[in-house]
Amino acid sequence: GIPQIAAIMGPCVAGGAYLPIMSDEALIVKGSGSVFLAGSHLVRAAIGEVIDNQDLGGAEVHSSVSGVTDYAAENDAECLERIREIFSQMPSGKHRVFERGESREPRFASDELLDLLPMDMARPYDMKEILARLLDDSEWLEYKPEYGGTLLCGTGRVRGWTVGVVCNQRAVVRSGKGELQVGGVIYSDSADKAARFIMNCNQRRIPLLFLQDVTGFMVGSKAEHGGIIKDGAKLVNAVANSVVPKITIILGNSFGAGNYALCGKAYDPRFIYSLPASRLAVMGGQQAAQVLLDIRVGQLKKKGQLIGEAEKAALLKEIQDKYEREMDPVYAASRLWVDEILDPREIRSRVDLALSVASHNPEIPPFRSGVMQT
Repeated sequence: GIPQIAAIMGPCVAGGAYLPIMSDEALIVKGSGSVFLAGSHLVRAAIGEVIDNQDLGGAEVHSSVSGVTDYAAENDAECLERIREIFSQMPSGKHRVFERGESREPRFASDELLDLLPMDMARPYDMKEILARLLDDSEWLEYKPEYGGTLLCGTGRVRGWTVGVVCNQRAVVRSGKGELQVGGVIYSDSADKAARFIMNCNQRRIPLLFLQDVTGFMVGSKAEHGGIIKDGAKLVNAVANSVVPKITIILGNSFGAGNYALCGKAYDPRFIYSLPASRLAVMGGQQAAQVLLDIRVGQLKKKGQLIGEAEKAALLKEIQDKYEREMDPVYAASRLWVDEILDPREIRSRVDLALSVASHNPEIPPFRSGVMQT
């Protein structure tokens, strides 16, 4: 239960490589820090590969490709300052339930959220611009900023309350391996990152704020062969077993397993809110309507009934219209799937209220996640 932070400022080799990575969070200094089980000379002697220590296990490799370290610093001084920042966001004593400091307004006006959040749910946008209008002083400490970029994680403050933020990045990003990743989709690396971050927040008693604009997990043979199920299961496990207060706000899309993984209603958030333009469903309306149409046509064929293209188009429109109505947040709110439909400018005040309410319950049980697939 004692937080452990490791700073990798030089080489960590063989058994010594495990020690910093067993800590809660690991920082590495660019140019001087390195972590590997065998250094470049042994690698060359053992398998004939010629590579230098930084390309083998330096800051760039472990912060963006492997995800082994959580933060990369330019120099030792920046590394130490980052450690101070991490500790500043932890509860200051065992009798404090949640950390609350001085409240500061964001540097950008909340009215700008109305222009930044699109009405078109397919349009990409930079979630960091949204965070800059929600978090105190528009600042946060981003966790693994160069790894798993389709999910953003980090700690910041909302009206003084320290919160752990987990949210979708809706802009297209490039992974540390150079692959393009679609915004709003959860990949193996982003699921792995978010699971670890959520566990850290539970250990430190930091409430979690989920900002959803998620279309689901990545699909296809490459994702399946890469272990998307086990990495997604880690994330769902961490969310389901979280003991700190969870607050969920649906900014845009909230589809399928992505809804579960980012603390949808079934995962017991203390409060769950939705914006007026958001959409909640098993999957996107167009895809769902096509699947339902195929099923309906198949059922009619079994009965010996064949329908023409015009009838198919009419049936597809009927299904789409019904599905669109049921995706509306008003439909969800009327069934108590969300607690309130918010104006985006009210997000900070609702998070403040939710955490004020949660702070009246000081009893937080130990966090236990059970066995996780790795």
